[in-house]
Amino acid sequence: MADDPKTLVSTAWLAKHLKDPDMRLLDASWYLPDAGRDPKAEYDAAHIPGARFFDIEDISDARSDLPHMAPPVEKFMSRMRAMGVGDGHQVVVYDGAGLMSAARVWWLFRLMGQENVAVLDGGLPKWVDEGHPTEDMPPIPRDRHMTVRLQNHLVRDVTQVAQASKLGDPQIVDARPPARFRGDAPEPREGLRAGHIPGSRNVHYQTLLNDNNTMKDPDALRAVFEAAGVDTAKPVITTCGSGVTAAILALALERIGQSNWSLYDGSWAEWGMFPTVPIATGDA
Repeated sequence: MADDPKTLVSTAWLAKHLKDPDMRLLDASWYLPDAGRDPKAEYDAAHIPGARFFDIEDISDARSDLPHMAPPVEKFMSRMRAMGVGDGHQVVVYDGAGLMSAARVWWLFRLMGQENVAVLDGGLPKWVDEGHPTEDMPPIPRDRHMTVRLQNHLVRDVTQVAQASKLGDPQIVDARPPARFRGDAPEPREGLRAGHIPGSRNVHYQTLLNDNNTMKDPDALRAVFEAAGVDTAKPVITTCGSGVTAAILALALERIGQSNWSLYDGSWAEWGMFPTVPIATGDA
């Protein structure tokens, strides 16, 4: 795997750079309610040395009824300042699943105009499996200013997605499992209809990962998208259940050199709730 401090870095790369003065590590673990896991308790028990806990539910838009929507710029800036993450830092984000919610936080940083941010490939499980150290004490952060420039082209709302669905451009790619995409399996959130956005393609995020939850190499990633009918040369809107695993698709697109993508933040938590927008079932 080619290490890239703007997208994805290996555990070996992190081990080498762990003590760099400008390194800032974030534990962004988050799980679906039915997983029965408490990410903050797990962080308190063991995390990569120096890591801060990034709470996806807390660092979000409190004004929205939708789950963990992107926070307002001012809130993101103030939370990052308090965590001692700011200008001039190299940020590496990891999670306890291997590669899941960390990609969401990578996307959030990109949305806020931060380029020097990468996901740890294989996350905490791979780090621990290889015998690298963990600790149970949180670091003592020093305030650091962060300059934020919102990149509006990286996020899409329901109106923009509805237009893309009608026109077939940009392509909409859904990261949920096939059974949920087809409408055969119920949604984990109550009150949502089953199915998918009309015209969207299904690339289950797991198909982009190896057995150890590291990301596949760029050639394999490209093959997965193309097998699902996605033209990797054309713009893409990524979507999923609530905007978390959609970011894995975005990260994978970035890894194959396709930077013309955006993420539907409301995702199915929003689309599946609106009775006025159409729904398709079955395969794409």
